[in-house]
Amino acid sequence: MSWGPAAAISSVMRLVLALLLLLAPAAWGQTHTTSRGTTALISEIAAVAPGQPFRLALDQVLVRGWHTYWTNPGGAGAPPEIIWTLPDGATAGPLQFPAPSRIPYGPLVNFGYENSATYLATITPPASLRPGAAFTLTAQANWLICAEVCIPEEASFTLSLPVEASPRPDPAMAARFEAAEAALPGPLPFPARIGFEPTRGGLEITGLPGPVREAFFFPALDTLLDSTAPQHLAQQGERLTLALARGPGALPGRVEGVLTLVDNQGLRTAFNLDLTPGAMPALPAPLPLWQALLFAVLGGLILNLMPCVFPILAMKAVGLARLSGQGRGAVRAHAASYTAGVVLSFLAIGAALLGLRLAGSAAGWGFQFTQPAFVAGMAWLMLAVGLNLSGVFAIGGPVVSGPARGGHAGSFLTGGLAVLVATPCTAPFMAVALGAAAAMPPVEMLAVFAAMGLGLALPYALLGLAPGLARLLPRPGAWMERLRQFLAFPMYAAAAWLVWVLAQLSGADGVAMGLLGALLVAFAAWALGLAQQGGARLARAAAMLAALAALALLPGFGGPGAPALAAGRHEPWAAARVEALRAEGRPVFVNLTAAWCISCKVNERVALETTAVQAAFAAARVAQLVGDWTRGDPAITALLRAHAREGVPLYLLYPAGGGAPAILPQILTEGMLLRAIAEAG
Repeated sequence: MSWGPAAAISSVMRLVLALLLLLAPAAWGQTHTTSRGTTALISEIAAVAPGQPFRLALDQVLVRGWHTYWTNPGGAGAPPEIIWTLPDGATAGPLQFPAPSRIPYGPLVNFGYENSATYLATITPPASLRPGAAFTLTAQANWLICAEVCIPEEASFTLSLPVEASPRPDPAMAARFEAAEAALPGPLPFPARIGFEPTRGGLEITGLPGPVREAFFFPALDTLLDSTAPQHLAQQGERLTLALARGPGALPGRVEGVLTLVDNQGLRTAFNLDLTPGAMPALPAPLPLWQALLFAVLGGLILNLMPCVFPILAMKAVGLARLSGQGRGAVRAHAASYTAGVVLSFLAIGAALLGLRLAGSAAGWGFQFTQPAFVAGMAWLMLAVGLNLSGVFAIGGPVVSGPARGGHAGSFLTGGLAVLVATPCTAPFMAVALGAAAAMPPVEMLAVFAAMGLGLALPYALLGLAPGLARLLPRPGAWMERLRQFLAFPMYAAAAWLVWVLAQLSGADGVAMGLLGALLVAFAAWALGLAQQGGARLARAAAMLAALAALALLPGFGGPGAPALAAGRHEPWAAARVEALRAEGRPVFVNLTAAWCISCKVNERVALETTAVQAAFAAARVAQLVGDWTRGDPAITALLRAHAREGVPLYLLYPAGGGAPAILPQILTEGMLLRAIAEAG
C-alpha cells in the first residue's frame, strides 16, 4: 500500500502517542496495544476530592483502515462497553459517545469512528474519602474493531489516584478532554419534528441561519431506519427536511439519535435529538422510478443535441460512414459495441457518485471537471483524437480504420469518450432524473444512470435493431478521407476550450503546464506516426516516453485560479446577499454556472447577455447573482441539492413580492426570459 505524506505524518503521530501512553504516569491508567491500535484509560484530573465528580475517557487511536462503532453500529458491529469496579459509595455514569460518521463497507453502511475515538464517563467518588488515601478503580472494557475482518478485543484497566481536599486538574490532559467534549453532540437550538409512514419518514428542522451542505440523522435504535438508504436533503430558506427510509423495527414512542449538519465552510456540527414522532412533515414529492427512467432516457437522447457532445459527433460521423455498405452483422456489432461503451461508462460515473455519496461527499454531475488534472487530460485526449483524424498517426477502431481491422474496441471506447465529454452538460428531463436518482437506493440510482446511457446511445443503437438503415448512407469513397480530416477541427476546438477551462481552474501556471503537455502529446503522436510508417527504429520508444512525460505532469495541477465573473452588472452569489436583496423588495436572478459547462455558455450568449434581456433586468431592478461551480464550490453544491439538482446550469428567479423562486428551464431563450422577468417584477 502506498501512503501519501499526510498519511505518513498521521502514522508517526499515532506511534508517538502510543509511546507516550506506554510511558505515561498513573493518571493515564493502563494501555492495551495491538497491531490494530492502542486503547488507554485516562483521567482529566491528577487527584480526586471527596464527593467531587470527575471524568475518565476510554481513548482509542486506531491504525489506518480499522474502525470501531457508535451505540448504533448501523449495518453490523457492536459498540464498546465498560464494566466498572469502584470503591464503595462511588458511581459511574454512562459512556458518552462522540458524533459518529458513516463508514461504507461493501453493501453495508456502518456508524462509527476511524483514526481515533474518545468515549467519556463521569465518576463520582464517595464523600467519605479522606485526603491522603488512594482512590482505585478497575474498568473491564471490550470493543469490536474491524477492517477486512472484525476482531473482538478486551482489556482490564486499573487507575489509582491520590485523594486531596480539592480536585487537582492534570494540565497534560486538558487539551485531550477539551477535544473529546467538542466531539460530543450538543443540544439542538432549532425547532424540529419527525414523522413516519409505513415505508418512509421525514425530519424537519426550522430556523436555520444559512444553507446546509450535508445532513444526516443517526438513529439510536438500529431497526428504525435503513442504514444504507440515502437521506435526501431539501432546504428552502430556513426550513430543512430529510427524507428517511424506514427499517424493519416498530416505531418507538420516542425517537432519539444524533443529527449532523455540514455548513458551506465544511464545518460539521452534531446535535442530540429526542423527539416524539408525529405527523409526517411535507417532503418534496419523490419521482417514481418508472418516471425517472423515462426522463433519463429522454434526457440522454436530447444530450446528443447539446453543444458539449458536438466533438464526439465527429467520431460518430466517421463511424457511420464506414458502416455504409457493411453487412447486417457488422452493423449490429458496431452498434452494440458503441452502446455498451456508453451504458457502462454511465454506470461507472453513477457508481463513482454513489461511492462518494456513501463516503459523505457532495459531488454532483460533472464533478470530474472540477479537477484541473482531469480537464488537462481531457484536453490532451481531444488533441490526440484530432491528430488521429488528421492522419498524423493511426489507431485501430472505427475512428480511422474499418471493421476489418477489428474496430469494435474503438466503437466501445468512442462510447466511453462520448460520456466523458457529455458530463459538462445537462439536458431537459435529465436534471430531474439526476435529482431523483440522488435520493434513490443504490440499485435504482444505477438503473437511472444506465437509462441515461441508453438514451445517449439510442440513435446509434437503432442501427443495430434496423441495420438496413446503414444502406441509406453514402457509399465509402475518397470523400470519407476528406470528411475525416475536416472533422479533426471540432476536436481541436474542444481541446482549446478545455485549456480555457483549465485557466479558470489553475490560472496561468495551469495553462502553461497544459500547453507543455499538449506539446508532448503532439510529439508522441508524430513519433508514433513515424514508427507506423516504418520510420526511425526508436520512434515508438520516443512516443512512449513523451506520453509518459505528459502523464507525469498531471499530479502538478491543482492550484486554483481566481474565478472568472463577468464584470459590472453581476455579483458573486451568496446566500446572505440573496436574503438582503429580497429584504429590499428586489427580484433576484441566480445563475449557477461553471466554466466547463458549454450549455451554460450557450445560454449566456443567446439569451442572458442579449441587449433586450439585460434591459429588462435593469428596468425591473432585478439583481443578477452568479454562482461559479467551476471548482465544485460546496456552498453551490448545497444550493443545487436544495433544488433537487445534481449539476449546472440552474437558473432561479426570485419574485419581488417574496415566495419561492421560479426554476427556469436549462435551455433558455430570450422570449422565455423576458416573460419570466415580467412576472417576477
